[in-house]
Amino acid sequence: MEPYIIRYLIIIVLLVIIAIAIAKTKKHDYRLEANKLVELLGGKDNIVKYEVNKSRFIVELKDVTLADKEAIQKIGAQGIVEIDNQLKIILGPNAKQIKKYINELGER
Repeated sequence: MEPYIIRYLIIIVLLVIIAIAIAKTKKHDYRLEANKLVELLGGKDNIVKYEVNKSRFIVELKDVTLADKEAIQKIGAQGIVEIDNQLKIILGPNAKQIKKYINELGER
């Protein structure tokens, strides 16, 4: 086999390994985010109901003062709107995934 072919094969293998490593590091742990969000909303007992509307996670709370809105923004919320006992949290495309894991938390 020609030496230049071996070099190209080595380069291709290295690029594939790098691409796989990058893909794994960009993968979010939605379970961890869901757990953290529930905690920052005052815990499971403080959540009355929740739903997802496009990129917004809408949650009704028993006591909205227990929610740490500042910390919610620090973990990635793009915005929060408070109306009475309801928070509309803009989570972007992750909203549905996070709702799925919060549903799993409620089943435990």
